[in-house]
Amino acid sequence: MTPILIVGIVLAVLVLIAILLVVGMYNKLVTLRNRFKNAYAQIDVQLKRRYDLIPNLVETAKGYLTHERDTLEAVISARNAASSANTGAAANPGDPAAMQQLSSAEGVLGGALGRFFALSEAYPDLKANTTMLNLMEELEVPPLPWTP
Repeated sequence: MTPILIVGIVLAVLVLIAILLVVGMYNKLVTLRNRFKNAYAQIDVQLKRRYDLIPNLVETAKGYLTHERDTLEAVISARNAASSANTGAAANPGDPAAMQQLSSAEGVLGGALGRFFALSEAYPDLKANTTMLNLMEELEVPPLPWTP
């Protein structure tokens, strides 16, 4: 074997290894991107489920809380704002501004639901309503795993 042939074989092997590394890295990046999109899609499903439960909760409580209309309207408007922020974040889950808007809208919704739940404590008939209890239980947000 001539030295030129050996150098050619070594270069061909190095090029082949480089190509395999690039293909492997690309596949890993595609896999990570798909995991990211799937993770957000699962969050999106839970948020939409939550947003869909809020009108049922408000309708159940309307009969009992006729003079607390401001609180009910605050919950509805916070739900609508959070739902539209979620739609924007779902369109581009990698956009930090959209995620920030979703986070702040969820904070407002959580506050409005908190006031609503506190208000419902003052009405024993409403607290005893099984539909109301089931909806409140489904809407409760579990604590985040990283919070104490």
